[in-house]
Formats: sequence, structure tokens, C-alpha cells
Amino acid sequence: MKKVTEESSKYRYLDKMSVKDILTFINQEDRSVPLAVEKVIPNITRLVEHIVPKMRNGGRLFYIGAGTSGRLGILDASECPPTFGVPADWVIGLIAGGDLAIRSAVEHAEDSKEQAWKDLSDYFITEQDVVVGIAASGTTPYVVHGLKNCQEQQITTGCITCNPGSPLAQYADFPIEVIVGPEFVTGSTRMKAGTAQKLILNMISTSVMIQLGRVIDNKMVDMQLSNNKLVDRGTRMVMQALNIPYDQAKALLQAHGSVRKAIEAKG
Repeated sequence: MKKVTEESSKYRYLDKMSVKDILTFINQEDRSVPLAVEKVIPNITRLVEHIVPKMRNGGRLFYIGAGTSGRLGILDASECPPTFGVPADWVIGLIAGGDLAIRSAVEHAEDSKEQAWKDLSDYFITEQDVVVGIAASGTTPYVVHGLKNCQEQQITTGCITCNPGSPLAQYADFPIEVIVGPEFVTGSTRMKAGTAQKLILNMISTSVMIQLGRVIDNKMVDMQLSNNKLVDRGTRMVMQALNIPYDQAKALLQAHGSVRKAIEAKG
């Protein structure tokens, strides 16, 4: 298969460039990423439209990946509970090498063909769930064989990859192939490929949560009030929704513990 992600950078002699030129060219390359993501919105739509009814019926969303891709999946999953007030087991991110690999490279962890299924099995995964494999190359054994095992068990699969016609896409019921081209530093897929993956993960989780009713109007009404900034934000949401003074809104928010409950109680 053709690996666009491994093609040589369009730029030469990076080591001789000025800092300004390095930053300018990185930015120039980064600007192409949203345009590449735009092209795959129909694919993202199909995946999201399949995830939503599964989750309405008690299913969960899993992300599996290795290295940067795995970390991005964990990041997106970990932000769902504080942002949308959902249980921690609604969206789950798994990385080759386990928790140690979040901060440090774990040698050969991504090369295992069996570990992803073992990791998923620890969560008693079923046909109600959806598994999205994330791999810029589309060839990472941990991810490819994780999706293969899922398909064998009739579990719905999706993928996010940055190479066309990859082995990973072959095992995805809903493949998303976002082609961002060669990286500024040859093969450094934490750059444009990672940015594309982050954008798509944001799109998936945010649209799923909106469809599941975790947003009212344009407000995160179920967010966790875990610090002063979020309490202030929640207070202002209540103020706006109920047209009441700040102090009254804050007292109402603290009494009920969430923006949604405060608004419903007063309404």
C-alpha cells in the first residue's frame, strides 16, 4: 500500500532554516488539515449516526490506538465526563502498552496482534458497543488486529487513518481516511496527521453528545462544576437562561449541582 504519511517532506534543509521560517512553514502545512477533514465529513457522519443509537441503547464508544494516536483517543475520552457530565465508562480510550504508554514509549507494544482484544475484553465488550481504531499509518498491528477481532465478534468498527487503502480500513465498517499529505518533518505523524485525528475525535464525541441530549441550545448544561472557573461559567448560563442576578443564579446552581437541574428547578 502507498504510505502518504511516510513520504518525504516538501521542505529541505530544515536544520538550516531560521526559526521564523520553520514556524511559517509548519503553519502553512497545518492550514491544509481542516480542508482534508472537510472532505471526509460524510464518512464521519455515517459513523456518528451509527454510534448514537448504539449509545442510546446502553452501548459504549471505545477508541484504540498506539503512540500519539492512542494518546489522542484517551484525551478525547477523558474530556467527555467533565464536559458533558457523562459516566467515565461511556467513552473509553485504550492505548497499546497501557497507562505507562500515555507518558512514555513502551517498546514494541504496538506490534502485538493479541493485546487490543485482551484490553477490550477487560471491559466485557459486546455487540452493543462501537470500537474506533486510530492509526495514522493504518498498519499498526495492535489497532488492525483489534478491529479484526471486533468484526469477528460482530462488534461495529470505525477507524481514523491518514493513508488510503490501509489494512486498518479493511476491518472498519465505517472507515475515515483523512489524507493530509507528507509531514513537515518526514514521517512525524504527531504533526498534521495528529492534528487531523484530534479534529475528527472532537467532531465525533461532540456530535454524539449533542445528539444524546447533553447540550441544550449551545450550552454544556451537564458539565462538572469542578473548579471556580466552571462554577462561574455555570452561574452565567443560569443567569442567562432564567434572567436572574448573578448571586441568585450561583445560589441556585450550588443548591442543585448542575446547570440543567438549576434551570429545570426554577422553570
